[in-house]
Amino acid sequence: MATATAVTPSTQVPGPRTATAPAPTVTDPALVKRAVKAAALGNAMEWFDFGVYSYIAVTLGKVFFPSGNPTAQLLSTFGAFAAAFLVRPLGGMVFGPLGDRVGRQKVLAVTMIMMAAGTFAIGLIPSYASIGVGAPLLLLAARLVQGFSTGGEYAGASTFIAEYAPDKKRGFFGSWLEFGTLAGYIGGAGLVTLMTALLSADDLTSWGWRIPFLIAGPMGIVGLYLRMRLEETPAFAAEVEKAESARPKVPLREMITSQWPALLLCMALVLVFNVTDYMLLSYMPSYLTSELKYDETHGLLVVLGVMALMMIVQPFAGALTDRVGRRPVIAAGCAGFLFLSVPALLLIRQGSLLAVGLGMGALGLLLVCFTAAMPAALPALFPTRVRYGSLSIGFNISVSLFGGTTPLAVTALIGATGNLMMPAYYMMAAAVVGGFAAWRMTETAGKPLPGSAPSVEAPR
Repeated sequence: MATATAVTPSTQVPGPRTATAPAPTVTDPALVKRAVKAAALGNAMEWFDFGVYSYIAVTLGKVFFPSGNPTAQLLSTFGAFAAAFLVRPLGGMVFGPLGDRVGRQKVLAVTMIMMAAGTFAIGLIPSYASIGVGAPLLLLAARLVQGFSTGGEYAGASTFIAEYAPDKKRGFFGSWLEFGTLAGYIGGAGLVTLMTALLSADDLTSWGWRIPFLIAGPMGIVGLYLRMRLEETPAFAAEVEKAESARPKVPLREMITSQWPALLLCMALVLVFNVTDYMLLSYMPSYLTSELKYDETHGLLVVLGVMALMMIVQPFAGALTDRVGRRPVIAAGCAGFLFLSVPALLLIRQGSLLAVGLGMGALGLLLVCFTAAMPAALPALFPTRVRYGSLSIGFNISVSLFGGTTPLAVTALIGATGNLMMPAYYMMAAAVVGGFAAWRMTETAGKPLPGSAPSVEAPR
């Protein structure tokens, strides 16, 4: 199997080097591509489940929470969905430090197994009519397993790609992680939409709803196979070699106290990233339907169209961050949300399909500034020794506090004020926080990761 190795004297890049400078790591392009595929598939599976659960929530409410009240059913279903966010920080605190101790590849294999098992298990749970209250309890348990495993997934996957990618292409390769996110969500939502069109309401409620969740089993096996074929990242392998033994255990407290400035910066960047992400992809379909009385099917199709547009742009935007830097791209996204959120929402409120598409498309292209830059920018905030753990903690706390609560917070603000422009104001506030973080962060494009040797691509 091809591996990433230190450069020998005959293949070193010409130029002066000090005696203490680490030898660059040469990355095999084929190996990097396999690493990207294996990491992105896990993210795709997470968001496949997200898309399925969101689009089939009404049916799940009838299966697991048959109260006779559609609103109560839907709230109960999304309550089980939201429970996963509560345990994400716990998962991050377990899997992150473990990844810094035993290796990224091993932990990512475990999170893949747990995510696939949790999603697959939902498809096997008997209905409320069959076993009573045990059904919603089992659904909740499966969601908690999913949330716990997800706590170690994104930080691990982004770390894995960042530590494999050559310095000058880290943005491009990292952007494929969010490409997997978009592909997974479109796949899940698209599958449910197709099933809804092909199956009767009775068939969907009795057995059809299980199919999307059961698909997670084969997907998990493929993902596990891809991840088990990979070797440990060159950066982590070098860290172990430096220690001349197994990696010394870094206390969880040290991961926080020794990295608190970077942790705060990470949380601020994740805040703007996830508030705008969940606002556009999770909340806006409900906003179009409940607040603007827009046709539900058209609203969902518009969101899927926006995500398809983002997928097309994503790799090009990732490559752009390698050329101009992460900071300018993130700053441009923050400025765009600060000044264009209100015009975009006013356009969406016009109600016509063209106006809604243009407004949503504009917000989607602004969001690409974050989805393209963050997978490379966030791992570069921390040194190799604590990268997985510190990133997991900062990322998941911020997602749980700010990202996952976005739909609930905006709905409550609209209810309290009656102002339908609250989504725009909320994104503008997040953009201010993100802009400050972009101003404070250090540019890392084209530079080695902290604590790691320079990484260059092998000549073709």
